[in-house]
Amino acid sequence: MNDQTAWPMRWDLLSRYRLIEIVALWEGRLTTNHLCNSFGMGRQQASKDINNYNREVAPGNLIYDAHLKGYKPAPHFKPVVTTGTADEYLHVMSRSKDLSETYRGLDLAFAHSEILAIAPRTIKPEILRPVLQAIREKRRVEIEYSSLASPTPEVRVIAPHTLVCTPVRWHVRAYCEKNREFRDFVLSRFRNESGIMDETENTVDKDRDWNHFVDLKIKPDTRLTTEQQKIIAADYNMTRKVLKIHCRAAMVRYILKAYGIDHTKLEAQPEAQQIVVSNIAEVKRYI
Repeated sequence: MNDQTAWPMRWDLLSRYRLIEIVALWEGRLTTNHLCNSFGMGRQQASKDINNYNREVAPGNLIYDAHLKGYKPAPHFKPVVTTGTADEYLHVMSRSKDLSETYRGLDLAFAHSEILAIAPRTIKPEILRPVLQAIREKRRVEIEYSSLASPTPEVRVIAPHTLVCTPVRWHVRAYCEKNREFRDFVLSRFRNESGIMDETENTVDKDRDWNHFVDLKIKPDTRLTTEQQKIIAADYNMTRKVLKIHCRAAMVRYILKAYGIDHTKLEAQPEAQQIVVSNIAEVKRYI
């Protein structure tokens, strides 16, 4: 997607252009009904938005097809306000039940899809608000926190700098005054509203593992046959059978979990393992 600073437009207009692009690219058919039903607008305004997109935002991206009674992507279609990746399309699918119900009225293909949803961990607004304030103002906060190592809620003083979303949970990256180092605190384990304190000197620029980047190199399990390795390489869009992931050192363990990789064991069957980290010695210290 292009730098949005190049598009001085209202958020609602950008949202409509993004829907136009996503539906046209992934469904292959866009009509004014998609905008009318999704944004509660009239057909004339919807038609105007589609024409503006096709004339000013992404010239010639769409072609009207009388047989389809709608617009389809032009052969030279190039995403302008979206990334053009399947993940983006799938993300729209899984946003929320309310949004899914909205899209069911649009008769899109993904409205007839079944999505496996992981139950969200409980995070209360009154707990999150002071944490966000502390991040914005670079302040310390006093929290009550439970962990597997210390199940009984314990008072901690931390200096949070970034919220992090992994596939299964939200946590906050923060300096822990008890342990005298930067750590990750799971938001669902905060037990009471945090107390805002004074400013901190332990800001994000001092978090070494957060500011240090490494390359994770993932490859097919070499115990697989050559043809099987080719399938896995294609699954992950590998280059020369290697998927290189440039990431923060502090995020290495979460990325491995997301890919289902446990560096401490090797599955007996390579078909179950499928992928491994080829440079584990280089990144092991960050796990």
